[in-house]
Amino acid sequence: MNGQSKINNELDVSFWNQRWRTGMTGWDIGYPSPPITHYLDQYSRKNAAVLIPGCGNAYEAEYLAANQFTNITLVDISDEAVKRVKSKFKSHPEIKILCEDFFKHQGNYDLVIEQTFFCAQVRERRAEYVKKMGSLLREGGRLVGVLFNLDFGKSGPPFGGSKPEYRKLFEPFFHIITMEECYNSITPRAGSELFINLLKK
Repeated sequence: MNGQSKINNELDVSFWNQRWRTGMTGWDIGYPSPPITHYLDQYSRKNAAVLIPGCGNAYEAEYLAANQFTNITLVDISDEAVKRVKSKFKSHPEIKILCEDFFKHQGNYDLVIEQTFFCAQVRERRAEYVKKMGSLLREGGRLVGVLFNLDFGKSGPPFGGSKPEYRKLFEPFFHIITMEECYNSITPRAGSELFINLLKK
């Protein structure tokens, strides 16, 4: 078995459950990502169908709920993560929480929020990720969030990349409204994040 096959096999439910159980959640910053909240502050459709895949502790969902968004769906493959967010949002009927594989998820959304989910996918699944996002978004739907503008090598997660690589990947399925370096990243990620605002073609 080569190294990449080993990675592919590891990034399953047991891999992510183990991360949660052992506290190896370096992607978790403890609050919603500032580039995302800044965008949401300007997004006026409070009844929009919003999806957060690989939701983790779902800080962005907290922000959405606090700002009167009414139709939020969270998806995570880890039952450990889902157990936590179900407890966290037990009094929030506007938040639907699903324990399932994003790539098998079915739905129709106006907005998908990307926060450390893309970088959790091995490179071999990136084209599949883009196509799946396109299939989940309604006409006029958007994929918004942050991507790492940094190469972590092949031993992730996280798995990074670059703006030219991402443009080539997304352009067949999305109009790239914005793909620029974040000016409001948290300090540890300053200079290493791209903000994306992608409109489904």
